[in-house]
Amino acid sequence: MRALHAAAPPAVRRSSLARLGLGLVLAFAACAASAAPSLDGLTLPEGFHIEVWQDNLPLARQMAFGPKGTLFVGTMRFGNPADKVYAVRTVNGKRTVTTLLSGLNNPNGVAVYDGDLYVAEVNRITRYDDIESHLDKPPKGVEVAKLPSEQHHGWRYIAFGPDGKLYVPIGAPCNVCDRDKEGFAQIWRMNRDGTGREVVARGVRNSVGFDWQPATGKLWFTDNGRDLLGDNVPDCELNRVDKPGAHYGFPFCHAGSVADPEFGKLGSCAQAVAPALKLGPHVAPLAVRFYTGSQFPAAYRNQAFIAQHGSWNRSVPIGYRIMLVKFEGEKVSGYEPFVTGWLKPKGDVTGRPVDLQLMQDGSMLVSDDQAGAIYRISYKK
Repeated sequence: MRALHAAAPPAVRRSSLARLGLGLVLAFAACAASAAPSLDGLTLPEGFHIEVWQDNLPLARQMAFGPKGTLFVGTMRFGNPADKVYAVRTVNGKRTVTTLLSGLNNPNGVAVYDGDLYVAEVNRITRYDDIESHLDKPPKGVEVAKLPSEQHHGWRYIAFGPDGKLYVPIGAPCNVCDRDKEGFAQIWRMNRDGTGREVVARGVRNSVGFDWQPATGKLWFTDNGRDLLGDNVPDCELNRVDKPGAHYGFPFCHAGSVADPEFGKLGSCAQAVAPALKLGPHVAPLAVRFYTGSQFPAAYRNQAFIAQHGSWNRSVPIGYRIMLVKFEGEKVSGYEPFVTGWLKPKGDVTGRPVDLQLMQDGSMLVSDDQAGAIYRISYKK
């Protein structure tokens, strides 16, 4: 793994959870005030190209395509919640952006199933029926699930699995705490109408991205490691679900080997599922996406990309890039940078990748909530 290094920014490590919250507010506020998207200094492997596919999408987060080609985009902001869901339409080769929904509570998550749009706010999941037939006047939403209302780690990522069920993580409402009995630090799945709720994984601090491996159908998810243990501890994680309901360690064990100084007494690392891959400390991994298209070279097919949002609390910043995870069957065989350059040599940041979405032609879209933009990555010799 090739890390990006930069001069240390002003210290943001905090000695209390109150200061931790303040740091998050300041970090996300800085993102919201950023300039227009820039491609200057971005590097990709030979043959790959990146372009600004669409801008003017403030706080763009999770993306989902409708069957008629509309791209739905959720939004999120810490401290002062975002409230919009965008619709990006392409008509006669020209793209337009409209605000489809507003007045929502951090609608980070969007998913489409059988033409219906599902939107995950902090406290609920709502369905909007036959949405692409009503883009100019959306129907009234139907609430399908109530969720915990805590804002901390309350931005939801949602997707439908191969089993037709709706999956949603419920992040821990804290840096580190024991709230498992209340349904936190878990990944849930449910039927489309919200019934039949099950716990897929426990001990998951804050997952904001997951996908299913094409060859096995198994769920893989990223998890953001805890703060306030130093610059280099613990690693963020990429995990695989082999047994539904298994425990991945939080809050007593981090990254498979780091006992929590406060909650380590609740269990041992030997009792937890170890990560399939350690991703680096404080890199803030969000989306993970297996490449199932045909445009990229064959070596990339069925491999995974991870969007790293980047550290906000590390003396030397890290992340702000897209990483490639290589597989041999179910085992990780490699981990290397794919797109770098949003983190500049002096520590400036020009973009923070969030979600990854494949297009029908095999190219890949990348949302950036700092630049308020979506990029398109394509391949041509």
